Amino acid sequence: MLVYIQIMKAAFLSALSEPNRLQIVELLRDRPLSVNEIMLDLGLSQPQTSKHLKYLADSGVVLRHAVAQKRIYRLNPEPFQQFDEWLASFEHYWNATLDNLDDYLKKG
Repeated sequence: MLVYIQIMKAAFLSALSEPNRLQIVELLRDRPLSVNEIMLDLGLSQPQTSKHLKYLADSGVVLRHAVAQKRIYRLNPEPFQQFDEWLASFEHYWNATLDNLDDYLKKG
């Protein structure tokens, strides 16, 4: 199970590491969009947009469904929730580090 979670986090981060894909995710944060809407918002060609959306879908970041002949994309909440939980696991470390910094600054 741990290996699966590590692979999933790697796929999630890889999907978000490309600037156009990150912009697509930011657009989808507000509402589901069609390929054409994303294409127009980002000024990308249809093949580029579709390529990025396929990568995001294959990595589990977005979900797609058909409405007539349109493909509508929306964020998949699951990988974001898992990533949030993973980040939260570092909270103790950061709190302790910041507390140490605060103590250091008060002594100086």
